[in-house]
Amino acid sequence: QVQLVESGGGAVEAGGSLRVSCAASGRTFSLNSMGWFRQAPGKEREFVAAIYGGSSTYYADSVKGRFTISRDSAKNTVYLQMNSLKPEDTAVYYCAARASWRTGWTRTPGEYDYWGQGTQVTVSS
Repeated sequence: QVQLVESGGGAVEAGGSLRVSCAASGRTFSLNSMGWFRQAPGKEREFVAAIYGGSSTYYADSVKGRFTISRDSAKNTVYLQMNSLKPEDTAVYYCAARASWRTGWTRTPGEYDYWGQGTQVTVSS
């Protein structure tokens, strides 16, 4: 099994920055790609960013150029650096991972096998 624990959320004013982290433990060698999703109140969970193969990165159009996903394999940790934050970025941010038997990466939440508990990010105007 794999456990994912997010940290680093909080409250910030528009235009500010935050970095959220996701520490993986357990059978981390069995992981394929990892991603970040977010869910605002009353909305569906949506894709934010993914990292595959350690260096290939993918982003939602709404965060491209503002957010950066990265991975420290030695620490089994994935980061999401969020700059130029907007009020519409307010949501609970979830880390997710795909098992190694899967190929490639995806934006679809249902195709991720492991999830963290989420961390709140609030951006005020």
